[in-house]
Amino acid sequence: MSNSAKAEAVLALHRFGMGPRPGSIAAVGSDPRGALIAELDRPLTLTAAAGLPTSAKAYRTVADANARRTARVKQAQQQAKKQQMAAAQAMSEDQTQAQGQAQDKDAAEMAAKQAAEAVPDPGRPMYLQEAKLRTEAALAADIGFAERLVWFWSNHFCVSANKIQSMSGAYEREAVRANALGRFVDLLLAVEGHPAMLFYLDNLESMGANSIAGINRSRGLNENIAREIMELHTLGVRTGYTQDDVISFANVMTGWTLVPPGVDPQHGGEFTFNPRLHEPGGQTVLGKRYEQEDAEQGRAVLRDLAAHPATSTHVATKLARHFVADEPPPALIELMAKTFRDTEGDLKQVAIAMVSSDDAWRGPPSKLKRPGEWVAGMVRATGITTVDPVRYTGGQELLGEALWRPSAPKGYPDDEASWIDGVGRRLDIANNFAERITGMADPQIIIEDVFASEIAPEVKQAVGRAESRQQALALLFMSADFQRR
Repeated sequence: MSNSAKAEAVLALHRFGMGPRPGSIAAVGSDPRGALIAELDRPLTLTAAAGLPTSAKAYRTVADANARRTARVKQAQQQAKKQQMAAAQAMSEDQTQAQGQAQDKDAAEMAAKQAAEAVPDPGRPMYLQEAKLRTEAALAADIGFAERLVWFWSNHFCVSANKIQSMSGAYEREAVRANALGRFVDLLLAVEGHPAMLFYLDNLESMGANSIAGINRSRGLNENIAREIMELHTLGVRTGYTQDDVISFANVMTGWTLVPPGVDPQHGGEFTFNPRLHEPGGQTVLGKRYEQEDAEQGRAVLRDLAAHPATSTHVATKLARHFVADEPPPALIELMAKTFRDTEGDLKQVAIAMVSSDDAWRGPPSKLKRPGEWVAGMVRATGITTVDPVRYTGGQELLGEALWRPSAPKGYPDDEASWIDGVGRRLDIANNFAERITGMADPQIIIEDVFASEIAPEVKQAVGRAESRQQALALLFMSADFQRR
């Protein structure tokens, strides 16, 4: 393979994939664009996911644990109260007055604490299992282009494990991964109707003012889901919709909720449409009237938002910014947006249009990788394909990109300014990782075989002069060849 072909292969792996790993240069070969496109033809399903619970099952499991914990706490408190009453009867009146209240409080608190600890939260193990499966899929991929697309769409349509931990991984598998290479409208319908999204964006108890529940409970409308769908998921900011459109769309989405576990133990956590929460009558959104009376009203609005010209531009811009540059070429954005419109939102074809365009390859590898991408690339370079999810997710959290835990519905940012101040923390992670793998990873092999010597001369020189293998590995991992794409 010529030097130019090697350079383009490495660029393909960095810019569009998860970074070089042993054998990946050969997998890309002399046709990097063709190799990227070919990877999109492979199934995105995770066979190892067969043993993981569905999001609804995970939700029910956590709800059941919470109910058992509450019951045990109450029983413990009642028992502590009985014991204190018996002890009080055996004490003098003066002693009882002086000590009784403090002892009652201490005993009740201790009993509650012990009872709560007796029923552990199953949400954390589920989160870690999902994280392990997702991470190892990225580490094992030949290129990782398809996995990067999953990561992109998961962040675009983000939920937070801080709010719905048990469902966060299953949500990505069920709604995002299953539709990441399909039509945008199907992806949109899947994520907005998923219980994790409805929970995250506070739609479960949103009710129309004139709905049965709204009248009986004097509760109101929650605009979160409508605003985030328009501003973040489809149209983008300042694209012509008004506050009245947000309110009307929020009314359309009332009734989209999930089955409470306590009501139906077999189907708790699954999507359901509750007509008692739904604002009756038609609604006007972006100048169009929607007269449906059930969940089809919301689906009709979502289908029209998916087909709106502003959505194609918003999606194309975010994709190009994520993969190519903070300020992507306008011609590339227009090409991808046109492909989106011409193919009715075929996301696979949009991805193909991106990697087929010369504009996506011209710029130098100057875009700073997000922490998750950098960590994955660092691990892939060593050939490691299995991880300890506790250690791995802990490292990502230290770097400011905790897995499935963005601080807001807009997800993690994709520009250098948001991440450059945290590069110093990467040195601690690189040193720690280098220390753990120093006996199994040779920096010279990574440079010559994994990267096909496509490493800056000054980096090769620094690695060669390092005082130890650990230091050499850390220098390599912190180089621009690892940090940028």
